[in-house]
Amino acid sequence: MAELMNGKEVSAAKRAELKERVAALNEKGIQVGLAVIIVGNNSASRVYVNNKKKGCEEIGVNSYEYALPEETTQAQLLSLIDELNNDSRVNGILCQLPLPSHIDEQSVINSINPEKDVDAFHPFNVGHIMIGDYTYLPCTPAGIMEILKYYNVSVAGKRCVVIGRSNIVGKPMAMLMLKENGTVEICHSRTAGLAEETSRADILVAAVGKADFVTADMVKDGAVVVDVGMNRNAEGKLCGDVCFDEVEKKASYITPVPGGVGPMTITMLLENTVRSAEKIV
Repeated sequence: MAELMNGKEVSAAKRAELKERVAALNEKGIQVGLAVIIVGNNSASRVYVNNKKKGCEEIGVNSYEYALPEETTQAQLLSLIDELNNDSRVNGILCQLPLPSHIDEQSVINSINPEKDVDAFHPFNVGHIMIGDYTYLPCTPAGIMEILKYYNVSVAGKRCVVIGRSNIVGKPMAMLMLKENGTVEICHSRTAGLAEETSRADILVAAVGKADFVTADMVKDGAVVVDVGMNRNAEGKLCGDVCFDEVEKKASYITPVPGGVGPMTITMLLENTVRSAEKIV
């Protein structure tokens, strides 16, 4: 039976550390600020934004919310980002995705000053991740690495398989594991013999976005399994990409859904924001 890797526990420990770092900055006269932009009325986005604001409050970071109507033009949004790029109160800028269809997301991402890009989506920061010389890391992959570290799971020398090739999780996840000396393979929807590939993994990261996609026959005995998925099953219950009840019996460590990777994502956003402020010192 696998040991659960409790993301809530890891997140609490990390936030306690961040709170101390924010207090140290405050003693030097530096306030930490995060600007969060939300466009439109996407209910899931509103939940995420509210959780980010709560996280800021918990560790002492000032949060500035900019809630814009659905009909906001791309030019108006870019103008706001330009103002925030030049606002000394703001150490990090986050534009909540998805954006309305009439706004080009990549143009918005590209407009954020890389020094304030605490999502680490700007091509400048993506390039630094590729060469292993980075300031900011994408929040979900960074959170996974924190979880592995907390539970003393070493990546070095391990065969690591990532299912999913998104720019937000799959690709940067592979780069972070490679930097820690893992032997990394990225699998995806067109990978031939997927189960054969995943069943050789010492560390398996599932980021495919399909409920209960990873079954026990796809997992090596004693593997470490990280479930990034956030889905709803036929009964409407929150579940991950991994068929938890099956895989838990084979794995040595596993993240649950909810309570695994999820809590770490916002925490690592806060880490990036505090890190941005620390560069001022």
